[in-house]
Amino acid sequence: MGILSSLFGSKSLDYKTLVQQGALVVDVRSAQEFTAGHIPGSINIPLDQINAKAEMLLKKGKPVITCCRSGARSGMAESMLRSAGVDAYNGGSWDSLKQKI
Repeated sequence: MGILSSLFGSKSLDYKTLVQQGALVVDVRSAQEFTAGHIPGSINIPLDQINAKAEMLLKKGKPVITCCRSGARSGMAESMLRSAGVDAYNGGSWDSLKQKI
């Protein structure tokens, strides 16, 4: 996966199918940002807490789609989760991902 798609989400990945098959959507914005608007059913884990929650996400045994405001933080979260063994994908911005699923 290229740097840009890693940072801002892949255009070719079928996020809708991933979600239908049980993938978790993890919004890595702050709690305040999440409260102001988010994808229904998504989980809020701010980026600074991702490493601490990686084991919990790994134990769920489901793919994780990360999202944020622009795609930059979600790209970092994807990388951290992949390093921890989680099957993670960068969904990019939450409002764009919402349209894809």
